[in-house]
Amino acid sequence: MADLLELDRIHLAYDTPRGPKPVVDELSLTLPSGHIGCLLGQSGCGKTTILRAIAGFEPVRGGHIALDGNIISSPDVQVAPEHRRVGMMFQDYALFPHLTAAQNVAFGLRKLMKKAERAERVQEMLALVGLEAAADSYPHEMSGGQQQRVALARALAPSPDLLLLDEPFSNLDVDTRERLAFEVREILITTGHTAILVTHNQAEAFAIADRIGVMNKGHMVQWDTPYNLHHHPVNDFVRDFIRREALVEQREQAYARGR
Repeated sequence: MADLLELDRIHLAYDTPRGPKPVVDELSLTLPSGHIGCLLGQSGCGKTTILRAIAGFEPVRGGHIALDGNIISSPDVQVAPEHRRVGMMFQDYALFPHLTAAQNVAFGLRKLMKKAERAERVQEMLALVGLEAAADSYPHEMSGGQQQRVALARALAPSPDLLLLDEPFSNLDVDTRERLAFEVREILITTGHTAILVTHNQAEAFAIADRIGVMNKGHMVQWDTPYNLHHHPVNDFVRDFIRREALVEQREQAYARGR
């Protein structure tokens, strides 16, 4: 299966009064079409910066990012975000509070489809995420899980080549988070979309992803299958990280359930 996404030795940095501050250094990965990838690591390791670079919101200082064989980011190339065919689902969902669920989903389709076609697509997307009955509901009338589904439907509606999800379950309770992680995976498999997820939660990563990248201080330590991360970690950092995070998540779940 051909790779849809390629990051080749990318270098990302932020400008500061003292000069560029490196955030990601010499990071490479590939993701085949139709697969779900995940960047996993603690806050500050560079995960979200990578996602923003793929979306076109952060420039690449070295290396390149290619989508379907075409370079979209490099020191010499910067394709505008709106021309990348990349959809993004933000951590806070970023729904428009004055628009209904249907209107939120339709928002990105205005320039792509005529009115009748747009209405049909909105209904199709709401059915996909199980929210046909909430089409006329406003965000404040919906639960966190329902808002998350609307945000997913909106991101998928224009049929992007690649979907980016930035900590999509972080605002939900433990039980809802776990259930929706599995449901989002099923939706993405059904639609055949390629996606890459950013999270610090190992349970989410292992529930949804075909390939997981364990990161540390701007470096990719291991980009591999969930099975290999568990059974064949490349070094002590990955082995200890996987074990430590699993224990933390077990404690958080027990606390949330009052045990």
